[in-house]
Amino acid sequence: MYIQLEKMKQKEEFERRKRTAEKKLREWMQKKREEERREREQKLSKEMAEKATRELEKMLLQEKAKVKYNEWLKKKRAEESEKKKKEKEKEKERQAELQEKKERAEKIFNEWLRNARNKPRPALNGYGFPHGKSTGHPEKQITLKQTRYLLCFPNLQV
Repeated sequence: MYIQLEKMKQKEEFERRKRTAEKKLREWMQKKREEERREREQKLSKEMAEKATRELEKMLLQEKAKVKYNEWLKKKRAEESEKKKKEKEKEKERQAELQEKKERAEKIFNEWLRNARNKPRPALNGYGFPHGKSTGHPEKQITLKQTRYLLCFPNLQV
């Protein structure tokens, strides 16, 4: 009976140790799972923070690029405006020069016309014909009268 009691005690001790070991194993496994879960959460949190940082940097870069583009566009438009302004000024100068040239030519023409009225007229039988007759080949000689007639009717063939 003592042996049975001893066996029972040993069996109970074994069961108690088994339960304690199982309990410790469960606690260890739960702790391990909790630790892995925390690591996953930290990793996920870190990835999310990095992703947010990258997106923020990307947005800042896009904003910076947009600002630079707008500055460039403003500069280009100003240059284009300045270019058009210079072209208009050149066109005005060219028009003024043309007007001045036209006025000068008109003045010179009017002066020539006034002087031409006062000049003596050449002899009418001239036209490059000495004594009213053409010089050169006798068959092709025409008189001054014939020349004047031809000048009046240019389509006429001789």
